[in-house]
Amino acid sequence: MDFTLTPGQENIRQLTHWLAENEIRPLSLAADRQHHFPDAFLLKLKQMGVTQGATEAEDRPAEVGVRRSKQANRSAVIGAEEMAWGDASLILSLPGPGLGGPPIRLTGTKEQQERFFAPFQREEELHWGAYGLTEPQAGSDVAGLQTTAKKDGHHYVLNGRKCYITNGARADWVVIFATVNPSLGRAGHRAFVVEKGTPGFSVGKLEKKMGLRASETAELVLEDCRVHVDNLLGGESIYEATDGFKTAMKTFDNTRPLVAAMAVGIGRAAYERARDFAKEAYCLARPLPRHALIQALLGKMERRLEAARLLVWRAAAMADLGLPNTKEASMSKAYAAEVAQQVTIDALEVMGAAGNHQDALVEKWFRDVKVYDIFEGTGQIQRIVIAKRLFETIKSF
Repeated sequence: MDFTLTPGQENIRQLTHWLAENEIRPLSLAADRQHHFPDAFLLKLKQMGVTQGATEAEDRPAEVGVRRSKQANRSAVIGAEEMAWGDASLILSLPGPGLGGPPIRLTGTKEQQERFFAPFQREEELHWGAYGLTEPQAGSDVAGLQTTAKKDGHHYVLNGRKCYITNGARADWVVIFATVNPSLGRAGHRAFVVEKGTPGFSVGKLEKKMGLRASETAELVLEDCRVHVDNLLGGESIYEATDGFKTAMKTFDNTRPLVAAMAVGIGRAAYERARDFAKEAYCLARPLPRHALIQALLGKMERRLEAARLLVWRAAAMADLGLPNTKEASMSKAYAAEVAQQVTIDALEVMGAAGNHQDALVEKWFRDVKVYDIFEGTGQIQRIVIAKRLFETIKSF
């Protein structure tokens, strides 16, 4: 693997860092208090080409072992780290298909891709997509989802609840996972694109969160919601060879490295803040035991962040090559989330009262970073995924 950034990737890194430093971070604390970024600012970013996820239909991913012409996943994680360095809530708030994009791109028919990605091409409008998998009874245990889908003529009737759905209230459509037969287990899972305004589809409560407060998180309710068969992702025939559970897992293989990159970005922001504070507050060249401890701690913080970034890059590079990366994606997510949390805690230790003040960004980053060990699969789930792929005798997750 070549660790050198291509000229295009270096441009992405520089542009997103400039944007994060000069446009996003100055709004960060106000957006955290107000629980949203201004629509005018989000539209400005969209017109600059900054959106959440690819917004056009495209051909199927490369076959295993065939290199893509563009390193799309590698470029995405580079940009995600820089944007999270500015404000992780902003990434989740950007207009675009979001987490709903990958399953449509990976599983949807060409017609479905064109239809559901079409709203995002309107430059003067803000549109969002969303991904509805988590339920009150099925968070980490995705296989145990209880939302049902019953065939009725040319429609499926959906009933159930989804929770903690990013941009769920304002999304044009949500990819909803449901089961046609709970007794079939994972084989009964199906993915539907449920459009805003569909009868029986409504928004419940908006969550009040500890961190990522500027990002919308909603509960979604499906009560006898009739969804046309044309919105069954991939069509009926695709489920003869696979199931909706695999669609969900394929999505995670692409998105977990992105989430890990965001965690690295938050951790790096906290580390740099603590490093600069130490330079200003202490003369670390003086041979004092406390100064030696601070130096050692800062060195450990940077070392672990570098290791986390390389895990992220490897998982993304494998996706670009069309190689199976489930284990590597989980490794990057599990390690980066753990490291980012510890680095942020260490930054607070170095800065003391200055880091814990309500107006200090590091206090916000401490609140924001925790969820990166939870969403997109908890740290415990990532470790299960990794372990099951270490032993051939254990059935694949």
